[in-house]
Amino acid sequence: MNNRLTYGFLWKLIAGLAALAVMFAIAMIFGAADVDVRDVWLAITSNIAEQNVTIIREIRLPREIAGMLVGAALGVSGAIMQGLTRNPLADPGLLGLTAGANTALAFTLALIPAAGYIGITAACFIGAAVGTLLVLGLGSLKRGGLSPLRIVLAGAAVSAFLYAIAQGIGLAFKVSKDVNMWTSGGLVGTSWDQVQSIAPVIIAGIVVSLLFTRQLTLLSLNEEAAVGLGVRTAYVKIILYLMVILLAGASVALVGNLAFIGLMIPHIVRAMVGTDYRAVLPASAIWGAIFMLLADTLARTINAPQETSVMAITAVIGLPFFLFIVRRGVKSFS
Repeated sequence: MNNRLTYGFLWKLIAGLAALAVMFAIAMIFGAADVDVRDVWLAITSNIAEQNVTIIREIRLPREIAGMLVGAALGVSGAIMQGLTRNPLADPGLLGLTAGANTALAFTLALIPAAGYIGITAACFIGAAVGTLLVLGLGSLKRGGLSPLRIVLAGAAVSAFLYAIAQGIGLAFKVSKDVNMWTSGGLVGTSWDQVQSIAPVIIAGIVVSLLFTRQLTLLSLNEEAAVGLGVRTAYVKIILYLMVILLAGASVALVGNLAFIGLMIPHIVRAMVGTDYRAVLPASAIWGAIFMLLADTLARTINAPQETSVMAITAVIGLPFFLFIVRRGVKSFS
């Protein structure tokens, strides 16, 4: 990025971080429990055992940190998918990753009930990888490579197939309730142990992805030009697909299936910072976190003290966005 672009992006980055701080404060204050700014401050800075402070420290704080991690992971993975496939409709939830992770989760709960959270997380990574390979393999069967339409159709077919397998496993082994509770898309019951287990994976995935933003920018424009400029395309693609698998698998393991976040956030971010992935990826992490905090806050407050599914919130917002992109035509977003 040239100096003028860097200067402009710096201010947008600061504005995004400020918006994230404000949204985090709102998410910590609003909810079924009646708390105020003082309670939030004490929960973060002290060990006081007051009821409201304990609620914030042990329930709401890990939940919102997990929300930020998942939002950032889905935003970055969606941006990478759109860049690698040059497909404006690409999203981990639409291209088989979350369906694969969901199926692996069902297998694990049915066959290895004592696997624990680490085992389930590892299974989700493997499932996400299998889902990705199935989509890419199916989309590459015909001549002409992976066109945007073909990869979306392959993703829809593979996702439907894998979700059907997961449902069949749930019914056969009588674990449907456990699978549905896990994959309903929410942060209810998120603990510090879960955050500590998954945070290193998501942070490492985002950091590694940021190291390849220049190569991703070139690949998103033209693969032949990227090769001409010395980019080792096969190596870069393998690394970035692995990062997408890690980020999507970690997200499913933590909160279940959340579609559309990885689709929406990169489009919104590109409208703000342009198409250079050196700006798109960090901005996608920030605004993905903001969106997830907003969705979780709405889920906790719309029908308090009852909770609305976060998956329902993201679907209500994301489906019209998806239809808007389809209506405008993929060329206008490429």
